[in-house]
Amino acid sequence: MIKQSVKTMWGQFIETLNPQEAKFADYEAWPFGDGPELAEELAGLVKSGDKTATCSLYQSYLDDLEELPKVGAYNVITDWNGNPIVITRTMKVELIPFNEVSEEFAYKEGEGDKSYDYWRREHIKFFNRELAESGRTFDENMYVVCEEFKVVYEG
Repeated sequence: MIKQSVKTMWGQFIETLNPQEAKFADYEAWPFGDGPELAEELAGLVKSGDKTATCSLYQSYLDDLEELPKVGAYNVITDWNGNPIVITRTMKVELIPFNEVSEEFAYKEGEGDKSYDYWRREHIKFFNRELAESGRTFDENMYVVCEEFKVVYEG
């Protein structure tokens, strides 16, 4: 269930758009990561401008029967408890094998020391945790959804 504070932030953001764009604008609200500490850390990196990209397992979209992110889509990034932090807009989406993700993209994720090695190590851990729920393990040839975004509103 979406908190009223998310709806309020979205309403405030919509007022900044031209009427035609506002009429068709929609959003999804979600936290980063798989727990409160990671969600808070990553939302903070987005808010500071250090994190302008994220990636997720393509397999998760297939398993959950979800559509891939779309360029132009809005997202209300929340903390783990559903409180809004910022609103982002998706600028680019690519579907590529994990082992072909570039150092430039890893840097845009803004995590740790922003190195490719850190990004790779932490994402392998994260994806293995995610896949463990279904008894699978991560393979570096698996496809990931690489999404770049920009912050468009801070409440």
